[in-house]
Amino acid sequence: MTNRIPLIAGNWKMNMDHLQAIALIQKLSWTLSDADHDYSKVEVAVFPPFTDLRSAQTLIDAEKFELALGAQDISKHDSGAFTGEISGAFLSKLNTKYVLVGHSERRQYHSEDDSVIQQKVAAAWRHNLIPIICVGETLEELESEGQSAVPIRQTIAALSGHDSLGEFVIAYEPVWAIGTGKVATPEQASEVAAAIRKALSESFGEVASQTRILYGGSVKANNVAGFLLHEDVDGVLVGGASLDAEEFSGIARYQKHIVL
Repeated sequence: MTNRIPLIAGNWKMNMDHLQAIALIQKLSWTLSDADHDYSKVEVAVFPPFTDLRSAQTLIDAEKFELALGAQDISKHDSGAFTGEISGAFLSKLNTKYVLVGHSERRQYHSEDDSVIQQKVAAAWRHNLIPIICVGETLEELESEGQSAVPIRQTIAALSGHDSLGEFVIAYEPVWAIGTGKVATPEQASEVAAAIRKALSESFGEVASQTRILYGGSVKANNVAGFLLHEDVDGVLVGGASLDAEEFSGIARYQKHIVL
């Protein structure tokens, strides 16, 4: 067993306006509360669109909901003439704890390469944010390079070149399993997580034992427990299922589905 607290993170992507966000956070918090959710054992975070963050933060703070707030992206720049970008300074003022960096959709649709990801990780640390570094292989890469090569390469690239390392989370999301209904088996996810942790240990030392590694890719309440039974998988990054309060709270209550 480890002392790493599992993280259940919900990436809403480009869904939910600020009014819908308020309703979803309220329902999610009430659902978890009704289920006697133990926040000392499992951390839950939501990642709304940028336009929802202020409303989400105000509600979470006012109602003292035990939800962490995350952003879906961050600029590598702190300020300046960068129209449309969001500075880490803005996010930290909203009590944002986490920020997604290098999600496959950013890599694919916005041509973000390893250099950009590395700079965004640095920007997150400058503003006391915890980057969740997303890594994963396409089906073509899986077939040509194997299951662990691309995630390890992306992880090391994102963390290299910094004077020192701040806190970070790794999210392994095989691109071929995102939104497709296809799911890596728990054994496959565990194998890649273990390989990433081994690479972290070899490159950066003791930080590897404290780093949380998540799995993402068509995660549901009825399959999450299988992933989290494995020691090297410390949580999940959830996409579409995080837009349904009942389903997402079911994922957060994964321990109820584990038979020891």
